[in-house]
Amino acid sequence: MAKRFGGKYSPDGSNDGSEAAQKAVFDERVVDAAGARANILFLPGILLLFTSLNDGPFVLVLALIGAGILTLAAWLLREGLRAEAAYNARKVARRPSIPRKMFASALTGIGIGIAAYSGDSGVIGSVLYGAIATALHVAAFGIDPLKDKGMEGIDTFQQDRVARVVDEADEHLQDMQTQIERLRDRQLENRVSAFQATARRMIRTVEEDPRDLTAARKYLGVYLRGARDATVKFVDLYERKPDPDARANYEALLEDLEQNFAARTEKMLLDDRSDMDIEIKVLRDRLQREGVSLK
Repeated sequence: MAKRFGGKYSPDGSNDGSEAAQKAVFDERVVDAAGARANILFLPGILLLFTSLNDGPFVLVLALIGAGILTLAAWLLREGLRAEAAYNARKVARRPSIPRKMFASALTGIGIGIAAYSGDSGVIGSVLYGAIATALHVAAFGIDPLKDKGMEGIDTFQQDRVARVVDEADEHLQDMQTQIERLRDRQLENRVSAFQATARRMIRTVEEDPRDLTAARKYLGVYLRGARDATVKFVDLYERKPDPDARANYEALLEDLEQNFAARTEKMLLDDRSDMDIEIKVLRDRLQREGVSLK
């Protein structure tokens, strides 16, 4: 659907999206990791099915099975690419629990093998086609991340707690984006994106140092859930009847939340710096007592 352009030099001319809001458009609106190269792999299953309609019931049944497997492989690949992108975007992350891309490669080989067999390639020829398809799929898309990243020395239980809170926070932020896009208002989308950028900065801070979870838990849980619920109610109201007062109140809420999230994140960073300074001082004192000169 078309979206009305908004900004400083647009006809309605308001400059509500502050510098932070406009910067967030570039920070938060990333290209879908799956993209066209993954989505195009839904086509082979469809083509296989349609080209087998006039080849008899046995071939048609094989084509249905092959098409289903190829479609499942394409879906797994798309989800695997998105999971890999989320893994790469974080400094601290667990490997995907399900190797979707590897399953997609195997299923693609099986699907192509079935398609080849339905075309009278014989058993050996079908196996060769399937093996080649699997190899090409791995070469094109790679395999899933196989190890955790940035988790050396981090308590597993604490990291699991962080992962649950972060996943919940990400869901709330995504729900906010999905809801506000219903209005097709660029300025509001930019405003929500600015708040998301600030909230995700807190998320990254907690991921890098799980000790900050206690200070951030209320923000990433209660406050984000409240922001999501407020967004849902505002969008429902504004869709029925645009209300400038409701819009102003909603934007004021986002502004207040953004300031509070930014202040809390800065405090966590300062506390981390203070802890580091204390540790350095203690270490210096101990080395001096041991007669080690620090020059």
